[in-house]
Amino acid sequence: MLSNRLAVLLTTALAPAVWGTTYLVTTELLPPHRPLLAAVIRCLPAGLLLIALTRTLPKGDWWWRALVLGALNIGAFQALLFIAAYRLPGGIAATVGAVQPLVTAGLSAALLGDRLTLRTVLSGIAGVAGVSLLVLRAGARLDAAGVAAALGGAVVMAFGVVFSKRWVSPAPLLATTGWQLTAGGLLLVPATLLSEGAPPTHYTADNLLGYAYLCLIGAALTYAVWFRGLRSLPPTSLSFLSLLSPVVATLAGWLVLGQDLSPLQALGALVVLGSLIVAQTQRPHRAAPPSTGPGPGPDLRPDPVRENA
Repeated sequence: MLSNRLAVLLTTALAPAVWGTTYLVTTELLPPHRPLLAAVIRCLPAGLLLIALTRTLPKGDWWWRALVLGALNIGAFQALLFIAAYRLPGGIAATVGAVQPLVTAGLSAALLGDRLTLRTVLSGIAGVAGVSLLVLRAGARLDAAGVAAALGGAVVMAFGVVFSKRWVSPAPLLATTGWQLTAGGLLLVPATLLSEGAPPTHYTADNLLGYAYLCLIGAALTYAVWFRGLRSLPPTSLSFLSLLSPVVATLAGWLVLGQDLSPLQALGALVVLGSLIVAQTQRPHRAAPPSTGPGPGPDLRPDPVRENA
């Protein structure tokens, strides 16, 4: 059982590791000032490809559930991610985004009945501290809209993880992934046209390479791996894996761009990895279901489907 859990953890960790290269690809290969276009091209073609391969469409409640999950996990998150990447230095964006495990832990306690332990809180705080040591630079430029985008991305992704844990689709994993990528991409299209206008008519070879990487590797492959892990792992444990992204981003900058790697950054990486390991060694505890007060409240009961369907 332990070896199986470890295998799932290592496989799922590939997704945030690949996502750690997003900032490098965005700044080095993509056209400037087109964050929403980057999000659309990353998600929509990947979703349509997966739907074409599986030839499976949602049924019943899964039409609106796929829309909600696609908006949280893909559409809103990707838009906020790229806005933060364009408006903030990578260190600030990563540090703000590192609060996601803490937000997920709080939402899991409130909506899923998971117990919020001191170990989880301390691991989350250590993760934020480690990321700040790893990537934050003195004198980094603050941008209010960029900080809000980074924080909003962490929050919507946390909601997406928690609701994905409750709404487990009976359809094949690749089909469900395709639904969410397509829904999120379609929701981004009108926002992209309104805020950025028509797409450019000319793309360089670097632009095409960057978009292809983000679409095929950074979306179609990694989201399938991520959602597969979510079916087996507690949401808080899954969210702590996202701390790997700034670690990989720093290593990519060092290896590809020749950026310096200081002893303080190395210490930050060790703190991040330590917080991640500590978080994974704790088994989830389910508390009594929270009261919703008067009225029916939101329907957060799990589907009558086994999580490994």
